[in-house]
Amino acid sequence: MYDTSSNVTRESEVPGSKDTASAEPSQFEQAASRQPINSTSKMWVLLPAFNEQAAIAPLIQKIYAASDKVNLKLEIVVVDDASTDQTAQIVSRLSFKGPVNLVQHAKNQGLAGAIRTGFDYILKHGHPSDIVVSLDADDTQPPATIPKMITMIEEGYDVVIASRYQPGSRTIGVPANRLAMTWFAKWLFKVITPIAGVWDYTCGFRCYRFSVLKTASDYYGDQFVSERGFSCMVDVLLKMRRFKFVMGEVPMLLRYDQKEGPSKMKVAATAMQTLKLLVKRRFQG
Repeated sequence: MYDTSSNVTRESEVPGSKDTASAEPSQFEQAASRQPINSTSKMWVLLPAFNEQAAIAPLIQKIYAASDKVNLKLEIVVVDDASTDQTAQIVSRLSFKGPVNLVQHAKNQGLAGAIRTGFDYILKHGHPSDIVVSLDADDTQPPATIPKMITMIEEGYDVVIASRYQPGSRTIGVPANRLAMTWFAKWLFKVITPIAGVWDYTCGFRCYRFSVLKTASDYYGDQFVSERGFSCMVDVLLKMRRFKFVMGEVPMLLRYDQKEGPSKMKVAATAMQTLKLLVKRRFQG
């Protein structure tokens, strides 16, 4: 039984990032000692959530099942982005029964704000030998993929992406306009800002070594998660590109047909944000 008095955190209790560091990337690469996973390592699972009352409890149960297949202690961090439904209440009740930590925003900040808060929380409480997994809270991305991602981390990878473009991947129920946008983005990023081992730049279902996530966060400070909207996850990946991190992918079954309610992504606006981001990162790094 877990004491939820320490598992529910208000936004003001989560420390902000440090100011952008002045050191060169090479210094941070050296500081990112890639500590091996050991018996005390934890797997942190970050779930940015807004109005996910129907999906959040089943998803957490699937995360429990996936964690049983890896030799890591589990900590789930749900960042409730000022939901207007029962998401926060459901997560709060679940925190009495397992390793679930609820962090609440007083005002909606969008995906970027929820990711920023979640990373800050995990980087404050975690250890260099830990693993950090991020995925959507709408139960469209299968936690059963996590053990394969952990295996690749154990083999030496620093960042592993659950990809829609690896052999064996499949997408079900994704609208045609969104499929077209992600396909176009895949080739655009691969040509203009290539990252070895990466094809899926936009998917937020990822597994990071704690140490490399902290390295990038320390280097960029408050600007690590700076883009607004859904393009923030692309930006995080592009910023990590300057370091000599080893990145790879595993195939994923994306079950968009399981999503409750309409998508929160505005496809046209996200496409425009992504194009602007591509230009900025191409010429500014």
